[in-house]
Amino acid sequence: MKTKAQLPVPAPAAERGVGRPRSEETRTQILAATVRLLRTSTIQSITIEAIAREAGVGKATIYRWWDSKALVVIDAFVEHHIVKTPMPHNLPPGEAIAVHLMALVREYAGWSGRIVAQIIAEGQADPAVLREFRERFHYGRRALVREMLEAWRSTARIPVPPNIETLSELLYAPVYMRLMVGNGPLDDHFAREHISYVYNLLGVEVPDVLKAGERPKKQKAPTRKTAVAAR
Repeated sequence: MKTKAQLPVPAPAAERGVGRPRSEETRTQILAATVRLLRTSTIQSITIEAIAREAGVGKATIYRWWDSKALVVIDAFVEHHIVKTPMPHNLPPGEAIAVHLMALVREYAGWSGRIVAQIIAEGQADPAVLREFRERFHYGRRALVREMLEAWRSTARIPVPPNIETLSELLYAPVYMRLMVGNGPLDDHFAREHISYVYNLLGVEVPDVLKAGERPKKQKAPTRKTAVAAR
């Protein structure tokens, strides 16, 4: 028989709202529905009603989890994005950061980038949205990057400013600059060039993962058109 301490503790009624207890399955269902809507619509154009209809739940069910549409969107983005941009812990710190940055650039070149840009833009008019985005996504990621940078500093003796956050900004700010301003493409060429430049500034070896990224281009098989032309 389970003891009281082993049983899941329900949230207070004031937090859950009136009605049936919240279900993790329902929560996942709502977030998946939000992602589907965001594939073809902007944050501004979708509504709580549309999310509820797509998820097959009532609006009250959504409001038991989230206070606003923006919070649903942020959580949908986080759940979709985090799993595709992990920080590898089975690699040396310098290589892990390079792998993470490469994955981030690739994701931000597509759906994830479009959504995070809209969240940030919406946050300019509504500071609460930006605050929630920082708390639900940015702070956690920043702590993870800082931990890896500290490990890199201690193992490779890389020269860093007194505040290691400055190095983090040096690595990640150009990605967000391209995302928000569109002054250049977010592609593998940019990622390799940017990371290699920063690593050279730090006086550390460029990871093999960046060099390996160029090999497929050199070994690319000729297309039928070029093969015919060569004959």
